[in-house]
Amino acid sequence: MTLKMSLEELNAFMHEAFAQVADDFSVEAVAPNTVTVRLHVDARHLRPGNTVSGPSMFALADVSVYLAILAMIGPEALAVTTNCSIDFMRKPAAGVDLIARADLLKLGRVLAVGDVRVFSEGMEHPVARASLTYSIPPKVTPQV
Repeated sequence: MTLKMSLEELNAFMHEAFAQVADDFSVEAVAPNTVTVRLHVDARHLRPGNTVSGPSMFALADVSVYLAILAMIGPEALAVTTNCSIDFMRKPAAGVDLIARADLLKLGRVLAVGDVRVFSEGMEHPVARASLTYSIPPKVTPQV
């Protein structure tokens, strides 16, 4: 399968469709069925204990699979998460960006399944792992 969106197009799409959170994330690499996305961690992503919050790690995993799907199918803003399971395995370092690698395990006509490993920059082992399923809306053919 070939890419339908480049790294630059994915970053631009985030700013167009999700301006409210686009500055939190940047796509660092894209290849067929995989993306690498950075969460630019700042104070609003931290929880008591001076570590990155679970909701921030979830958002990174969710955005990463979404972008991996868009890279393969094109700019389809209405694709939605239908299931997510996330394991928090280690405490991420405070004030350090998180990096997610999302791999699509299945990309069908209506469902996509992805696996994500989240790393705290500079750490060898992942801080979280997530499995997500997305629903892809059917293509609507314009009526003439």
